[in-house]
Amino acid sequence: MSNRPGSPLFLARRSYRFRRLMDAVRLLPLAALTFWMVPLLWPVPGEGTLVGEAEPLVSTSQAVRYIFCVWLGMIVLGFVLWQRTARQIAQENEG
Repeated sequence: MSNRPGSPLFLARRSYRFRRLMDAVRLLPLAALTFWMVPLLWPVPGEGTLVGEAEPLVSTSQAVRYIFCVWLGMIVLGFVLWQRTARQIAQENEG
């Protein structure tokens, strides 16, 4: 950072928001992978349970629904981020 007189101390608000938006776009695949790994932490029915112990509450159908919802949520979030970045780039090109 330079200490020249007249140089801005902070980034412009528009530039800062665009950079944070691009950070969100870059982190989206990592967030999707993290959310998709959650079912691996759920206990498997019949594995490691004692005789007479209740089965875990998470069934395979619930796990598949969870993975589908995460997948759908990431598509929607990716679309929203894409729209915002496209709008931001169009504003940069206009002005």
